Amino acid sequence: MPVNLKINGKPVTVDVAPDTPLLWVLRDTLDLKGSKFGCGVGQCGACTVHRNGAAVRSCQLRISTLEGADIRTIEGLSPDGTHALQKAWEELDVPQCGYCQAGQIMSAAALLERNANPTDTDIDNAMNGNICRCATYIRIRAAIKRAGEIKRAAGAVPASSAKPASNPGDGAFDGTAGRPRSLFDAAR
Repeated sequence: MPVNLKINGKPVTVDVAPDTPLLWVLRDTLDLKGSKFGCGVGQCGACTVHRNGAAVRSCQLRISTLEGADIRTIEGLSPDGTHALQKAWEELDVPQCGYCQAGQIMSAAALLERNANPTDTDIDNAMNGNICRCATYIRIRAAIKRAGEIKRAAGAVPASSAKPASNPGDGAFDGTAGRPRSLFDAAR
């Protein structure tokens, strides 16, 4: 089934089975390996990309639902590594193993597009469901705040008091009932 969409600003047509998850289209069909397979059920965040500007779990998005969508992956965030988050991640030496980092950065980028001066609560809400098995949550939080400083200093995004979005993916994979809201809560 041919599906037309934009990937990192470029028009793309893919012809795969309609139930193929976007993650596998990105990795196997388009050779974009930045988004990782972590859990396959939308709970870990390793596969996070942007769909029309919102952070979503690509393992849960069937390609048949994405006709005309604008998808941005970690490869499209900044090809030369100059995005404020990439600078902050490097400056604060955030990654340990690095496996979850693309998803962490993509969730944080969606937050900073809405709010360049996020509070800890804003960060907790935006990063809910992004798991770092190396537990670098304190460095991730610091890097998000640092990236906001970089963006504000550059005048790229005004500080905002906008409400944070709900769960990345608009609840399509929300299975968090009965569990702590965010692992970032434990990092405070």
